[in-house]
Parts: sequence; structure tokens; C-alpha cells
Amino acid sequence: MTSVLLIVLGVAVLWAGGEILVRSVTGLAAVLRVSPTVIGLTVVAFGTSAPELAAAVFAALDNSPGLVYGNVIGSNIANVGLILGVSVLVAPLLNNNDATDRQAVRLVRRELPFMLATSLLVLTFTAFGRFGRFEGVALLALMAYFLVVLVRAGEVEEPQAHDANGLKSVLGTLLGLALLVGGASELLVPAAQELASDLGVSEKVIGLTIVAFGTSVPELAACVVAAYRNHHGLVLGNIIGSNVFNILLVLPAAMLIRPFETTFLAEGVDASVMLAFSLLMFLAVYMLRRGLTIGRIWGILLLAAYGPYVSWLFIRQ
Repeated sequence: MTSVLLIVLGVAVLWAGGEILVRSVTGLAAVLRVSPTVIGLTVVAFGTSAPELAAAVFAALDNSPGLVYGNVIGSNIANVGLILGVSVLVAPLLNNNDATDRQAVRLVRRELPFMLATSLLVLTFTAFGRFGRFEGVALLALMAYFLVVLVRAGEVEEPQAHDANGLKSVLGTLLGLALLVGGASELLVPAAQELASDLGVSEKVIGLTIVAFGTSVPELAACVVAAYRNHHGLVLGNIIGSNVFNILLVLPAAMLIRPFETTFLAEGVDASVMLAFSLLMFLAVYMLRRGLTIGRIWGILLLAAYGPYVSWLFIRQ
């Protein structure tokens, strides 16, 4: 029970740290008169993946590769199966063709091939059985290329003045980083390890389920609000962007700290499930582009796929 409470507290601290970090760095960038497009494609996207990054880095430092792998793969599965499923239950997704959705769907079309390709790349690494520093550098290089493509393909916007306070933004940035570091190193990772020991299951299963859900809470909140406000393109953009950052930033950051080996027999099923959910995401975007609606039946089907998968993870142990 203590481990569960510490995990909940750790997730809350990570969420608060991510929120403060995004708001503070965005305000600081506005003071420096940086383009809003650049901020949105870098700072905000990084901020929503900050909890996963913090948890993965400290899991690697603590020599817990199961938590690293499980957190990244589990978060990507939860983003589609759970978050998209809940979002379309709140409000079915359709192409409203308003300015916000048009911009978001354009981003989705550029991000989606990266998401599919990186999911397949992780499956390939799993088949070869090693997540080493060379592979980590390759993923980070793809991350840099991904950001360059987004910035060059996006609409050019002039920097805008902002009334943000520079000192407040700097202090907020430091506080956000402190919460992320403390929440991951002192609460979430140790508690997850203890819970795995208490339940007699592997750290990977805890990472695929409890930790993955906890670090995906910011995406869940953002997508539910976006769906409720009928910003349908933003729901897809948030999910796809988060999945890309998890693979191209979170995973290689941990791999550079502590490479780990695996086997396709042990990890291949989970990587295959992630790829399958990525293909479902591709189908959803294709439906929207064809003018079709992703209705509540889709939400039920996604949750019906995600729920048994999580249950099977514990049964398999």
C-alpha cells in the first residue's frame, strides 16, 4: 500500500513539474522573443514527455532496464489504446476544417510516418536484442532531423512580444526541473521497484502498466480537454507527437546512460503491440482525411483492446 501511495505521489509531483516547466520555459522563450512555432514544436512537446524522460533517466541510473523499456513502450500503447479511446468517448473525432484543426492535421501528417517508422525501429532493435549507445545516438540523430523537418515545414511566424516576467520564468524552470528530478528519483522509480518486488512481477510489467499510465497523465488530461472543446486535430497531434518523443528522446537518453540487452522472445510481443496500435493510429488519421468520423464505437474497441492487454501482462507473470 505504501508503494502504491508513493507511486501516486510521484506521478503527481511529475505532473506538477512538467506543467511548471512548460509554462515557465514558454514564458522565458516569449521574453526572449522566440517564434511561437519553435516553442510549440520543441518546448511544449518536450514538456509533455518530461515525466517519461525523468522516470527513464533515473531508472537507467538505478539499473532498472525493465522500467525504462516498459515505461516507453507502455506509454506509447496507452497513448493510443487508453487516451485516444477515452478521448473519442468524450467527443467523437471529425474533421471540422477550422484553422486550428487544419494546422494540427498538417502536423499529424508529418509526424505520423515518423511514429510508424520509429515503432518499427524499436521492434527491429528488440529482434537484434540490444539497445546500445550506438542505437541511442542514431535515435537522437533522428530526433534532431525530425525537429528540423517540422520547423522548416511549419508556417513561419514572427516573434511576438509577451508580458512574461523573466525572473519568474527562470525560477519556475528551476522549480519544474527540481520536481521532475525529485519525483522520479525519490518517489516513482523506487516505489515502482518495491511494488514489483511485493507483487512478484517484473519491473517491466510495472513499467508497462502503472508507470506508463502515470507518466501519460498529462497527455490524457490535454487530450480529454481538447476533445471536449472539439479541437480534434490537436488530440491526434498530441498523441502522435508524444509517441515520437518517447522513442526518439526518452528511450535513447536512457540507453546512453546504461545500455541494455533483451530478447525478442521476452520483449517482442510488447513491441509488436505498440506497432499494432501505431497502425490503428494511422487508420484513424486516414479516416479523418477521408471525411469519416472516429466515433464512440472506436473508443470502445480501443479500450477493449487495451484492457485485456494489460490484464494479460499480469496473468503472463
